[in-house]
Amino acid sequence: MAILQVRDIDDRLYSSLKDIARSENRSLSQEVISILEKYLSNPALFRNNPTAEFLALSEAWDDDRTADDIIKGIREHRKKSNRFEAKNAIFD
Repeated sequence: MAILQVRDIDDRLYSSLKDIARSENRSLSQEVISILEKYLSNPALFRNNPTAEFLALSEAWDDDRTADDIIKGIREHRKKSNRFEAKNAIFD
């Protein structure tokens, strides 16, 4: 089995790794291996590409209605609320 040694790791990162390992009932080495295995099994899950995410979301909602029709539908389904109405004569 190979040995991997990491030098000059930030103290805060090391502390975080130790805390996570403790919460998962693993040794620090086991936790690092687990993290690496998760990442290497599907690295795309860990990539954050805002442009790609936005483009994926922009196609998530297909609707044949016009923007005006959508707005009209939203307004028609609103419920009347009196939570912002004045409760005394000061605001009249």
